[in-house]
Amino acid sequence: MAGNRRKTEGDAKAGIGQPAQADFEPSPVSRQLSGLEFAIINLMYGFQRWVETCMAAAPLRGLAALDILVLHAVNHRARRRRLAEICTVLNIDDSHLVAYALKKLVAAGLVHVERQGRERHYSSTPAGDAACLAYRKVRERYLVSGLALVIESRGDLVREAVFLRTLSGIYDQAGRLAMAESPHEPGPPPVRTKR
Repeated sequence: MAGNRRKTEGDAKAGIGQPAQADFEPSPVSRQLSGLEFAIINLMYGFQRWVETCMAAAPLRGLAALDILVLHAVNHRARRRRLAEICTVLNIDDSHLVAYALKKLVAAGLVHVERQGRERHYSSTPAGDAACLAYRKVRERYLVSGLALVIESRGDLVREAVFLRTLSGIYDQAGRLAMAESPHEPGPPPVRTKR
């Protein structure tokens, strides 16, 4: 089998099968950033799990985390908005993911779509409003009480929200700069994930 072949002298010279060696020493800020990014990953998945659990306790089961977040956006921050505007509110580039969530929410009777010419505008139905209200009640009872202790020791959550929004903007800007300054000649083919 090719996967079990012995390393040759050429492999060793090419670095195949060798651990990657860094050509630079990461800065202290880079090391701290790695710790922060790991915490963000844990927060991201913990938050998604909480959203699904909270909505199931509301009780409304069967929706994925993105479906629930889209429902809340349509109910609160993006009422009577188009798909592109909902994506902007949630900072999601893959509009097909939001479109699929909206399709499921419309089918479940939680979101209403109103056509205006060629455009579609989305708003929550009375059932969607009730689901969001039930979610907020569960959130208030079980999550907010636990966060009260954190707020007492760390201060206002508004500062934390501003920090996270600022961090999101910094990541977006860094991504644009990295793309703008990358070589324009064709690069290597994309990584194959299917056999």
